[in-house]
Amino acid sequence: MKKTLFAFLVGVTALAGCGTTGEPAAQPTSTPAAQSAGTVAWSTCTGLTGADGKPVTPDPAVECGKVAVPLDYAKPAGETIDLALIRVKATGERLGSLVFNFGGPGGSGVDTLVLAHRAFASLGTRYDLVSFDPRGVDRSAGVACGGEIDKLLESAVAADGDRLAKEFAAACEKDSGKVLPHVGTVNAAQDLDRIRAAVGDEKLNYFGLSYGTHLGAVYATKFPQNVGRFVLDSAYDPAVTFEERAVIQATGFAQAFDAFSESCIAQGCDLGKTGDEVEGTVEKLLNGLKDKPLKVGDRELTYGLAQLSIITPLYAKATWPMLEQGAAAAIKGDGAMLLSLADSYTGRKPDGTYSTMMTSLQAITCVDSTERPTEAETAEINEKVRKVFPILAADGSGAACAHWPAEGSDEAKKIDATGSAPIMVIGGKGDPATPYQWAVSLNEKLKTGVLVTYEGEGHGAYLSGSSCVMRTVDTYLLNGKLPAADTSCPAN
Repeated sequence: MKKTLFAFLVGVTALAGCGTTGEPAAQPTSTPAAQSAGTVAWSTCTGLTGADGKPVTPDPAVECGKVAVPLDYAKPAGETIDLALIRVKATGERLGSLVFNFGGPGGSGVDTLVLAHRAFASLGTRYDLVSFDPRGVDRSAGVACGGEIDKLLESAVAADGDRLAKEFAAACEKDSGKVLPHVGTVNAAQDLDRIRAAVGDEKLNYFGLSYGTHLGAVYATKFPQNVGRFVLDSAYDPAVTFEERAVIQATGFAQAFDAFSESCIAQGCDLGKTGDEVEGTVEKLLNGLKDKPLKVGDRELTYGLAQLSIITPLYAKATWPMLEQGAAAAIKGDGAMLLSLADSYTGRKPDGTYSTMMTSLQAITCVDSTERPTEAETAEINEKVRKVFPILAADGSGAACAHWPAEGSDEAKKIDATGSAPIMVIGGKGDPATPYQWAVSLNEKLKTGVLVTYEGEGHGAYLSGSSCVMRTVDTYLLNGKLPAADTSCPAN
């Protein structure tokens, strides 16, 4: 998702990411990749991290393992990296494994599944629920950048943002230069096929959310014959340019903010009595932080962090009250709630360290595209965003990918799953992060897609509370029965 918000939209993909971890980054080894064949040696999990950044102890049903994959698939017998896996064993008669990617790019599937597996309990009756840290993320050779994450966060709002972006890229090259060229989605899709084989499945059954839909679509393009039952929820179309992505997502967040304002006003809103008043109140709060950050203990709620904290609750209708409460408190001088929301977005833990969410996201996004917007081009895109949704606009213009040390490729933008089994694609009409139009366009590109429309708000239809969406997905994954074409689910 992320650098202040605008730079996340332009320099890196602003998709939902989940999960953090305090594990040190794994390093490449010289173990031959051929040794990864066979089953995974599952064992008790250690070093797991909760949503608050603190250690968690999973229940006995949760197991962890790893599988070795080539660092460079062009050299399959060369160096390898270990991918960290997690599994919750099926509680009933087993159909196989269902592999999840919860988003990002850069989210830890290991930590997320620990927290989320009960939300997928109906699917866990027949499937082993499996997830992983993709290459370049946390335990799977996570991208490290010398602790320079603050420069990444500052680079889009600072006057010298481009210099900070350059320094950040140099730190990433110093610490993770060997891994950076190999962290893209095409390689991650090849990893998925290694995981499929390692868990003993002939076909890959897969549930991708947000960025996970991109990964699933690339997998289906590269391995159509291995596609089992696939669900792509909150679909992302990778063919869009950085500029298109920024403007489309700004439009989506503007619409989500309007929906939040309407709901807030209907219940008696502390931020204003009209939509314009609510937006004006939030803009005034943000602008005031440019010159005078708000002290929160020994830290500060800055303009850039406050931007992230305003956007974070817009991902789900259930968290809208946190936006009202946090902003109202900050206006009165208490920025603790907003800072906590920003920390959840950036993967900051109580000890001041970060997960690799932010660094992994930038690394994967820059490798997945040949686009390299300059400082001037980034500034132009920023002005277009400002016209759509000023709350997202930034004063700086750090060019994230312009200084990236690894080359980009457009291969991950090319989607065509001709020959695969049918793929369920879900798009939400009120999704701010992956707007509905992307579900429509991705569904068309797949050739084998079956589109399901969710009429409600928020990012992630299956977890929205819609019984219709859950029933439709469960019926397909558990029984193999696809919904009718153009199925639509209400917002309840």
